[in-house]
Amino acid sequence: MNLRSFWSSDFPASVVVFLVALPLCLGIALASGAPLFSGLLAGIVGGIVVGSLSGSPLSVSGPAAGLTSIVSVSILDLGSFEAFLVSVVLAGILQIILGLARAGSIGHFFPASVIKGMLAGIGVILILKQIPHALGYDVDFIGDESFLQFDGENTFSEISEAFDYVSPGAVVISVSALVLIYFWASNQIQRFKWAHILPAPLIVVVLGILLNELYKQANPALVLSSDHLVSVPVLSQSQGFSSFFTTPDFSVLQNPQVYVVAITLAIVASLETLLSVEAADKMDPYRRITPLNRELRAQGTANLISGLIGGLPLTSVIVRTSANISAGARTKASAITHGIILLSSVLLIPGVLKLIPLSCLASILLAVGFKLTKPALYKEMWAKGNSQFFPFIVTVIGVVFTNLLQGVLLGIIVSIFFILKTNVQRAIILVSDEGNYLIKFTKEVSFLHKASLRQILRKIPNDTQVVIDASKANFIDADIIETVADFTETAKAKNITIDLNGIKLPVKEI
Repeated sequence: MNLRSFWSSDFPASVVVFLVALPLCLGIALASGAPLFSGLLAGIVGGIVVGSLSGSPLSVSGPAAGLTSIVSVSILDLGSFEAFLVSVVLAGILQIILGLARAGSIGHFFPASVIKGMLAGIGVILILKQIPHALGYDVDFIGDESFLQFDGENTFSEISEAFDYVSPGAVVISVSALVLIYFWASNQIQRFKWAHILPAPLIVVVLGILLNELYKQANPALVLSSDHLVSVPVLSQSQGFSSFFTTPDFSVLQNPQVYVVAITLAIVASLETLLSVEAADKMDPYRRITPLNRELRAQGTANLISGLIGGLPLTSVIVRTSANISAGARTKASAITHGIILLSSVLLIPGVLKLIPLSCLASILLAVGFKLTKPALYKEMWAKGNSQFFPFIVTVIGVVFTNLLQGVLLGIIVSIFFILKTNVQRAIILVSDEGNYLIKFTKEVSFLHKASLRQILRKIPNDTQVVIDASKANFIDADIIETVADFTETAKAKNITIDLNGIKLPVKEI
């Protein structure tokens, strides 16, 4: 490890990721109906274990919002959190098996336009979802990514509702934080070396705590209640650290539902991980490529450990990863260190953590969101043409109005449509020259090209000569041969002369 690079790049980035991860770990645990500490455990394991075993230099793992609904429903179906932990352990084992079976290669099939759309969509979500928290309305948990929320609202109705419950104290903190973040990124500040060591989010958190403490002295009406501050479980004097651990109830192994939940968790967690890692590679300024099979094994090992000690299931998380990259991280030392800081702070300074206003953390996530969905990205994708822009924008819309996986699926479907369209257009070529026409099959032609071929054949005028050249085609589907045969029959009445090359029509029975 390069210590100079660590202290100037990876350590400041780890602090930023810690500040982003803390409310996400707690919020996701709360929304899942699990013990609060289970989210923190997953964040700690995701940082230290995955960071150590993964081949990704920049990806950061922890509990994921995309698994929240699965976790909450599964705990109810299985009857207890301890029973659910068995499924987490089994899911981890399945992920290790998937990694050994080289299933990670699936990640290479995600189109770049869809990955960029996913990142932009997450950026939009971060902006929209953090507006209520910035206003001091914290009914929904920080980290929710779904359009339909657990509190019965949706993304837009939540914003509308928030304006009816504005907290002036929270607004002052969030606006001050955003101004500070913007100012900190300016050339006037960044020219100083100390500005690179002290990350803006850390200064923002200190500012938020100081302002709320100032309210107590200057204007008590502005003081934020405990509902608007980070809520961290605190050890009492009679409790040891081990009291926060929960062990799985392996007596439920005979319940088939345990295995259904495990398979579901393994599949969803693996897909989210592969998507996040592919996105991380796209954002990596050094364009490094993550070994995906190794990533699945690392994630599986972490989920196995998390399940054994009472943690939530985890994945590579785009929000944490984006914050890590935008903060200037260079190696996986940042992910590992953020896990160590998360563990240390919960053990040593939980009282300080409970002073952090959620509004200033919302400001940090707002800044991350703006970086992910810059207008320049939309302009860039538009310039690349319909085949790139439409999968991109459909993914953005899908992610915002559904969830991450459904949005990505919609984007992939649109991408496949354009691939098929391009394939159809390029497989059959029509060339004309003074009443002579050449129809050339350039590659394999299947039933997918039948409509295109019929359209071309309808363009052939009467009293002309046509050459249908299939000599370069490696495969000709029976539907294509039938279409050509039908055309040869109708051509006689139109005085069209046909010359076939490389294609043999079936002998017509008399």
